[in-house]
Amino acid sequence: MKRLLMSLGLFFFVFALTPITDGMAADKMIKGNLRVVIGSKSTGGDTYQNSSIVATELGKQLDINVKVDAVGASAAFKAIEQSGASGNTVMIFHDQSYLGYLYGVKGYENIFEKYIVGPTVAINPGNAYLVPKSSPYQTIEDVMAACGKGTKVRVAIQPGGVSEIGFSALKNAIKIKFPGMEGNLVAVNTGSQSDKNQLLFDGQADLINGSVQANEQYTRLPSSDQKAMRFVWLTARNKTIAQANPEGMGETNREALLQFVDPTAAVPFDDKTNFTFDKEFFFLYNKDMSPELVAYFDEALTAVFAAGKIQPIQKKSFFIPDFLPSAESQAYLKNKMAQYKEIIEAIR
Repeated sequence: MKRLLMSLGLFFFVFALTPITDGMAADKMIKGNLRVVIGSKSTGGDTYQNSSIVATELGKQLDINVKVDAVGASAAFKAIEQSGASGNTVMIFHDQSYLGYLYGVKGYENIFEKYIVGPTVAINPGNAYLVPKSSPYQTIEDVMAACGKGTKVRVAIQPGGVSEIGFSALKNAIKIKFPGMEGNLVAVNTGSQSDKNQLLFDGQADLINGSVQANEQYTRLPSSDQKAMRFVWLTARNKTIAQANPEGMGETNREALLQFVDPTAAVPFDDKTNFTFDKEFFFLYNKDMSPELVAYFDEALTAVFAAGKIQPIQKKSFFIPDFLPSAESQAYLKNKMAQYKEIIEAIR
């Protein structure tokens, strides 16, 4: 009896010294570290920056180490395919993941068949179109009208995804407004943002796809400068830009940016609605990941966004918080993909 009492006393002593934890850290479904691969090779771009913000907060919530790897789209897709169902490797990418498939870019497949689409986490509202400050086109409507009158307008884009979808929408809008004249909008296919900028500087393009983050600095230059640009269109929804911090980006505040979105800058999608495009970031998982593990990530990210700490960090970097759990995200993105498929097929 004495020995039993001593044993029980030791048990309660050890139990009292053991911290009691709750939440996800006490019931980890991910063993080891979490690797987040992204569809970009750049560690200075928006995909890496956004993914790092989300990964940091997710790591805290799950109480695990998280590493973001900028491996590029092809390698990232391959990584989640080969990772199996463990959940130790996940992917964060944006609309390029399905737009590449719609445009027939090599290496892109239907994400809703090949992978599990996870939660959305952020929007980059900065997808933009710009002209030189010396351009006769003051608005995006001027660009469409010029094409309608027979003028060739050259647009520098990177083909096959986010850069091209605005061009496709613009071409479709010209087809609606000026049937048969859409061929006057001509793509000048190129590569990086610096390449697109250079075409504008050299007078080899009349309009370029750019971004608020990358091109806002050029809009501050005097008209006499060869590199001076003007925004004429932001593809983001009005309500998306309206959520940005009042100071906007650089020296262009939110109110100024709102002048370049729908309805002030209107690009028809059909006879009833205008085209908009938010560049949205979301998770992709291995096809064999269990529903329980998908729910585990959903719950963790729900807690991250409910805590309210991530949103100011995102907005400071000109991202708009945009959380939808997996089921809602899948339905929303499927509908979005269907809309853009309609535009792409309309101009083929």
